[in-house]
Amino acid sequence: MPDYILADAILNMFIPGHFQYSMLMAIIIFWDPSAPEGLAGPVSRRISSITGEETTYCESPVTLNGYVGHRRQYDAALILDTLATYVRRNGINEPILLVVGKDLFINGHDCVFGLARPQSRVGVVSGARLGNEYYNRQREDEDLIDRVARECTHELGHILGLSHCTDHECIMYNPHTLDDLDGKKNEFCQHCRDKLGL
Repeated sequence: MPDYILADAILNMFIPGHFQYSMLMAIIIFWDPSAPEGLAGPVSRRISSITGEETTYCESPVTLNGYVGHRRQYDAALILDTLATYVRRNGINEPILLVVGKDLFINGHDCVFGLARPQSRVGVVSGARLGNEYYNRQREDEDLIDRVARECTHELGHILGLSHCTDHECIMYNPHTLDDLDGKKNEFCQHCRDKLGL
């Protein structure tokens, strides 16, 4: 099976519907060409194992914009603007997560691992600071797969209406460092599960 399936073929598989505070029939991941190569399938399967829901991926059909030259980073809010426009124009009601390999920031923060916009049902996650190499550690794809999947699921939780959780092991805990992210489990705490109706 090829790494990527055409975006149109995937998007045509879903019947638009509105789901709030419960898990979904499907989760769609747009994998940007800048994202870690060859990891879309493993990340998608890991998200499915965490959420228990079908997760499908395809090469991203949206152009990555929002680059801010003096920072050498991309503005995550501007990326979400483009993604939200694409979703609206194509009548997509399923949540879309865009995975990129570029470093992200938002106003008031030097960097972010990801950002979600619940009202548009979209989120973006960056793998730029999730790999061991960024921290001068030994490269390990399994670590990167786990971190990208965990951060995608975190942003999905926001899309579904969850806020940050105070439980350091919950996937909805707000990680400020890689160690914070690694300290989380690949699951929602019971409080967050209750909010989702799981």
